[in-house]
Amino acid sequence: MTTTDPSLRFSLVVPIYNEEENVQNLLAEVEAVLVPHGPFEAVLVDDGSKDRSLERMREWKRERSAHWLRIVSLVANCGQSAAVMAGVEQARGPIVVTMDGDMQNDPRDLPAMVARVQAGECDAVVGVRRKRQDTWTRRVSSKIGNGVRNWLTGDRVTDAACGIKAIRRDYWLRAPKFIGMHRFMATLVKYLGGKVVEVDVNHRPRAAGTAKYGIGNRIWKGLRDCFAMRWMRTRVLLHRVKEEF
Repeated sequence: MTTTDPSLRFSLVVPIYNEEENVQNLLAEVEAVLVPHGPFEAVLVDDGSKDRSLERMREWKRERSAHWLRIVSLVANCGQSAAVMAGVEQARGPIVVTMDGDMQNDPRDLPAMVARVQAGECDAVVGVRRKRQDTWTRRVSSKIGNGVRNWLTGDRVTDAACGIKAIRRDYWLRAPKFIGMHRFMATLVKYLGGKVVEVDVNHRPRAAGTAKYGIGNRIWKGLRDCFAMRWMRTRVLLHRVKEEF
């Protein structure tokens, strides 16, 4: 487990799976937008991509000599939650921010989110895509899914699937680990006693590539995870060390 580096303001973690058409443009945008708000690091995690995503990330880092960029490669495709947590475990910033690798999230939203956590206003800031640039089917299914999720978990989260978040690293590390956990981080932070704030964020059309999720591969897994979260609400360990002599 990597230790925290107090010289960094935050770490950006981005899971990457088959995004060869987007990844270099993503890195260029991250550099242009976030370098002025540093010091920071970006940890891009290749989740066993079957295309040239990893190769293109390495090319970009080599050509630009980007000291702020770290690339982590998983042995095999393990899913988004595992990729995010692999990045969190390698991250060195006290605040870990995440966004998706398809360029639909806007990194310009991140500095203000980090500032609110850094100021002590809250422990997590999570995005709400107010003007989603997705198909009607995806928007409706997401709205229904959020409603069912909130009913089952006893929580109130407007947009659980939004990938852009800023959360204190210790909450990431204390949260129970399971497949699908990245969609429940706001609720997990609350279960652990933290304060969560929602903010409106920009959402953009997918520039290239194809979506990795749909109704067919999410609905039943989502329901199973919601029931697990309902159980976890009263079973999660909340101990924290006060002092040691």
